[in-house]
Amino acid sequence: MEYLIPQNIRKSKLKKYIQKLLLLASLITVGITCPTKVISQPLSQSKINEVNLNSNKSFITKAVERIGAAVVTIDTQRYVKKRKFPRNSSIFLDPYFERFFGLDLPNDNRPRIEQSQGSGFIFADGLVMTNAHVVNGSDKVIVGLTNGKKLDAKLVGQDFFTDLAVLKIEGKGPWPKAKLGNSTKIKVGDWAIAVGNPFGLENTVTLGIISNLNRNVTQLGIYDKKLELIQTDAAINPGNSGGPLLNSEGEVIGINTLIRSGPGAGLSFAIPINKAKEIAYQLLQNGKVIHPMIGISLIEENNSERNDNVVKVGYVVPNSPAEKSGIKINDILIKVGNKDIETASDVIDQISKNGINKQISILLKRKNKFIKLKVIPTDITNLK
Repeated sequence: MEYLIPQNIRKSKLKKYIQKLLLLASLITVGITCPTKVISQPLSQSKINEVNLNSNKSFITKAVERIGAAVVTIDTQRYVKKRKFPRNSSIFLDPYFERFFGLDLPNDNRPRIEQSQGSGFIFADGLVMTNAHVVNGSDKVIVGLTNGKKLDAKLVGQDFFTDLAVLKIEGKGPWPKAKLGNSTKIKVGDWAIAVGNPFGLENTVTLGIISNLNRNVTQLGIYDKKLELIQTDAAINPGNSGGPLLNSEGEVIGINTLIRSGPGAGLSFAIPINKAKEIAYQLLQNGKVIHPMIGISLIEENNSERNDNVVKVGYVVPNSPAEKSGIKINDILIKVGNKDIETASDVIDQISKNGINKQISILLKRKNKFIKLKVIPTDITNLK
């Protein structure tokens, strides 16, 4: 039996059928005409991955990248001339007469060139900071840049007592410059990154922490320097001397200067950058540095009764301003200038700020008596 569909019903079904065909056709068309949207999806994802890759750089990598180009190698040459005869001898030998007379001088008596190497960093236009011991006694200094260029440099000035030197590169910039930080803001436990070029190996990096601050070099058995150093366990290798010590932001907070060898090895020391900037400025302005001193060594002792430090006089230089004013061994320093004394650094800072040839008041305690004195500091070079 055949069922007949009413005409109005057949027309509505036909209309729906045609709408479905049109919808299907439009979807196929979109897929054919817009394939790039489907293909481009993985490309945009790769860019995202690339950004994520860059953002995953360690703080060490970022810090070194910020300063890397400003770290330089310093090659020094010193001409050593020796004579076979004493200086008062009337016979003077040059290479021509040696050959003529058939003389054969020992190798250690022949003129020769001694070479050594250290590190440094550019801190201003063509100006390099390094250690004084890196360039001391050199006849020629060559600065090597990370781009392979080697340029002559001249010594602007050096300060033996703080082991700092400033060089001027003979050439035209522009120069990469290291960003200088603030060494008063660092704390024990902060990250420390040592950068240098030991043995000419560019941008060798070691990592550690700040182990101690204001470490007096007399505690290390060094008595001919005037330094309070940053102590770190970041390894400073031979040739790293003069290179920068960085914080986690890539700012210079110190200049690598000493390594402790033998018992207690693994300790490294750096000159605080604030002190280095002060010394560098004086070298640039005057070619030398004035170090106000009164002629005493200091000892810090812990007072268990008051639970604080006591700063005592450990030694008085004969004929020094301190001796002339009446300061004696074992005197306890209570006040220097307007500063109450808590550490040896307080004494050094106050005398340094006072300058030379100008009186400074010192309040000290001797046994149970308080004594007030006036002392006129002099430059350290006047103390013998």
